[in-house]
Amino acid sequence: MRLKRFAPLLAAAGLVASTVPLLSATQAAAAPAPDHLRQKPAWHRCSPELPASYECATIKVPLDYRRPEGRTIDLAISRMKSENPAERHGAMLLNPGGPGGSGLDLPLMMNEAMPKEVREQYDLIGFDPRGVGASSPITCGLDDAEQNFNRAYRPETFGSDVTWARTVADKCREKAGSVLPYITTRNTARDMDTIRAVLGERKLSYLGYSYGTYLGAVYSQMFPDRTDRFVLDSGVDPQRIWRGMIQVWATEAEPAFARWTQWAAQRSAEYQLGDTPKAVSETFWGLVARADKEPIDLEGMKVDGDMIRAVRAVFFYPAQATPLVVALKAAAEAKPLPAGTTLTEMKRLLTGAAAEPASDNSTAVFWAVACGDTGTWPRYTEQYELDAAKDKARYPLYGDFASNIKPCAFWDRPVEAATPMNKKANVLTVQNEWDSQTPLVSGQGLHRALKGSRMVLAAGGEGHGVYLADPASCANAPVHAYLTTGKLPAQDVTCQNPASAAEQRGSLAPSKRLPIPAGPGRF
Repeated sequence: MRLKRFAPLLAAAGLVASTVPLLSATQAAAAPAPDHLRQKPAWHRCSPELPASYECATIKVPLDYRRPEGRTIDLAISRMKSENPAERHGAMLLNPGGPGGSGLDLPLMMNEAMPKEVREQYDLIGFDPRGVGASSPITCGLDDAEQNFNRAYRPETFGSDVTWARTVADKCREKAGSVLPYITTRNTARDMDTIRAVLGERKLSYLGYSYGTYLGAVYSQMFPDRTDRFVLDSGVDPQRIWRGMIQVWATEAEPAFARWTQWAAQRSAEYQLGDTPKAVSETFWGLVARADKEPIDLEGMKVDGDMIRAVRAVFFYPAQATPLVVALKAAAEAKPLPAGTTLTEMKRLLTGAAAEPASDNSTAVFWAVACGDTGTWPRYTEQYELDAAKDKARYPLYGDFASNIKPCAFWDRPVEAATPMNKKANVLTVQNEWDSQTPLVSGQGLHRALKGSRMVLAAGGEGHGVYLADPASCANAPVHAYLTTGKLPAQDVTCQNPASAAEQRGSLAPSKRLPIPAGPGRF
């Protein structure tokens, strides 16, 4: 009987299990809503340099939704309202991925990128998820080296890898221990529903990329009656969170690498890496072995074999991988770099460094979510060593990086279990065939997990992020149609993508119009 008394409060927080009896509609209507659901955002112009229509506000949300009247944290939100109230359908929340990506500026981006018939139907709502950016940010006090988790497995260095993982976990616990247990996907989904409530919306529409697909999927399961038009772009497989999502980078790098060898062999006259896929592969692995024996001098930067293998993501873009390998081969042979080589970009790819030094905020949130969403991470260091050694042989490009030890081995146990995917979700999933961060098998896993969903697959599509990330993508039209009508396709859609702009450019790094924060270690 005491559970009945608190059911309205728990339901608002997404904490009621299906077996908990709810109050009657009359009783629920009489119960006051928690304070965080009754607040009104104080909207103001975000910046004098930006359009007046781009507004910002800060709201308060419970740190722990089990104690909604306890400690609160800030949640930074933004909006650009529909300029055609007659056509307005509702509010669309936006998320760029991460975990740890800022989404405050997404309304500005989408306002320019969306076609008029889509744009005018929605108030576009951005937000920094809890712990990120302007939303009561957390830090672990990590230096640049500690933020890098691209660590190849070698028996002689595994002890230092264990020390690194334990150090990251200890630093995070020391700096943000009172907050870390609550920086999770389930709590961010609850924050989304708080945003919906304070905006006065009955339902919420949503566009989420990469990690944002898992966030959207969790919301659809926790708040199915409030889920409106949801587009989940570049899918995270709920069955793989989160170690499995890192390991899938290794398994799916292998077919991408094989595709690259075929592409380069077909252009052997131009690139001279080999005239068969086997020959191209031998050239690459010969280069790795050579760099392991004696690092390649790339204009003052020493490049070893592990650094070359760590750029596994670039092989999903054959037109960009090939010039990189050609330049490394030239450097190894002490020959001049090919004309047009962008040395700065090459070094950035090989080191995985950001263009500018960054704080550890994004990394801190990444580990908080990756370690705090699920208790499936192995707790014994020996398991990581066995897996890394095995996967280095099975998936030579990246297997040991993916399975090596991570800070989650030393993280505190999660407060909640992961969200079961057992409710119908009439949502649209979108996927490129050749996606380096959330590979096709992951997007297919998300589609399978969400019963009632439809999938739009851009066959031949390269890159991470589909809808509006590539203006020429064949997937844009069916997504436009869904967002304007609310009607899912009658069946899954597979369309053929045109030749990518990335191939025509032949640049070393894919450019994106949208701020999807997927570096070598992001979703």
